[in-house]
Amino acid sequence: MAPGAPALLLLLLLLLLPPRTAGCPAACRCYSATVECGALRLRVVPLGIPPGTQTLFLQDNNIARLEPGALAPLAALRRLYLHNNSLRALEIGAFRAQPRLLELALTSNRLRALRSGAFAGLAQLRVLYLAGNQLARLLDFTFLHLPRLQELHLQENSIELLEDQALAGLSSLALLDLSRNQLGTISREALQPLASLQVLRLTENPWRCDCALHWLGAWIKEGGQRLLTSRDRKIMCAEPPRLALQSLLDVSHSSLICIPPSVHVQPLELTANLGEDLRVACQASGYPQPLVTWRKVPQPREGRPQAQAQLEGGAPGLGGHSASDTGSGMLFLSNITLAHAGKYECEASNAGGAARVPFRLLVNASRQQPQQPAQPPPPAARPAGREPRPEAGSMAFRALGLATQTAIAAAIALLALTALLLVAMICRRRRRRKKARGPPGEGALFVNDYSDGPCTFAQLEELRDERGHEMFVINRSKPLFAEGPAEAPADCGPAEGAGPGLRVPPPVAYEIHC
Repeated sequence: MAPGAPALLLLLLLLLLPPRTAGCPAACRCYSATVECGALRLRVVPLGIPPGTQTLFLQDNNIARLEPGALAPLAALRRLYLHNNSLRALEIGAFRAQPRLLELALTSNRLRALRSGAFAGLAQLRVLYLAGNQLARLLDFTFLHLPRLQELHLQENSIELLEDQALAGLSSLALLDLSRNQLGTISREALQPLASLQVLRLTENPWRCDCALHWLGAWIKEGGQRLLTSRDRKIMCAEPPRLALQSLLDVSHSSLICIPPSVHVQPLELTANLGEDLRVACQASGYPQPLVTWRKVPQPREGRPQAQAQLEGGAPGLGGHSASDTGSGMLFLSNITLAHAGKYECEASNAGGAARVPFRLLVNASRQQPQQPAQPPPPAARPAGREPRPEAGSMAFRALGLATQTAIAAAIALLALTALLLVAMICRRRRRRKKARGPPGEGALFVNDYSDGPCTFAQLEELRDERGHEMFVINRSKPLFAEGPAEAPADCGPAEGAGPGLRVPPPVAYEIHC
């Protein structure tokens, strides 16, 4: 063999191998028209993907958002796998540059909602995987731009509401999987656009078996069985309790009942002041739980713009748009103006019917501050140190806010109560001092001694007068008190007189002979 033959043979083998794309992203594998970038902990779609790529694997990464223009160079893309990522939302027109896309996998992400234009431009899409996300509601016209879609996988979400036009435009859909969600009911109108439907999965949902599901049971018994496998026909009731764990197909139509709603608004008329905030509750009852909607009734000759309002919780409200809440709708009006005045209506509706209650709002404009003149006259002179005090009935007092008026009244009442307490304490102390003050001579030893001989301390007897003063008397066999005034010995001077009220003459202190 010639010396250069091995090198020539190696060169021929390299030429026969499929060429590796020069622009393949780092750590990805690129071969033919396929690019594999799975499980690389990517946070964004990598740059440098060849424009001719038809199949792109981006699964098992940490991609949280599809940046605008990230997929723009991939116009030839046919299959895109983004499952097991962290996508939270899809921007409108995120796939507009992929008109040839046939299969899109978005399973097991964190999608909470879908905008109506999220799938715009995917006119050729055949299969859409949205299972295992956090979707709660499917709004009208969500899939309007998918006329050739054949499979829609929505299982294992939290879907509790499927609006009547949510599936509009899916005329080619053959498989719809809504199993393992939170659906309580579904309307006939929601499935009407699905003219090509062949497989329908509705199992493992908390179905509310009431009059709204009359049609579903009848539809399955008449012709819908061809769309359901034997397992998918087990549509079990979760509500009401008397029908729990029973199959919808086994429940008679007479047991599927609804209670029409009743509405209560209190008060029916209310007056509010300018600038205030207002909340009005609309209580609704019925079965199933009614949907509550507030709206402002337009006035024929109303020249002012409609007032904007909203339900508590942030739902957009009146002014040409209605808002709703389940159970109890709270009408919330902030910073009330004259435009808010008028007639409102609270409506509650369920499968059993609808009920309405009017509510009228009046706006009090009397609290508007009068315009001040350009040059107000100087105030009249007043004595120094004295400030004007608005009387309770004056305009200055009425001009104060309600909270200020209440605070002033409370302060005045507190001052008056304090003054009364001080007066009561002073009077009580004076009475105590008068009661504690004793008569002159209190504590003196009053002795009337007529004994012939010595005495002992055992002969002393303690007595009390009418005022409770102590008196000690000896020789009980003789009268305690003399008829006339007694004389004292020369060595003893007269004691102080006893207080008034005593039955004895002015007391005299005697020496005790013991």
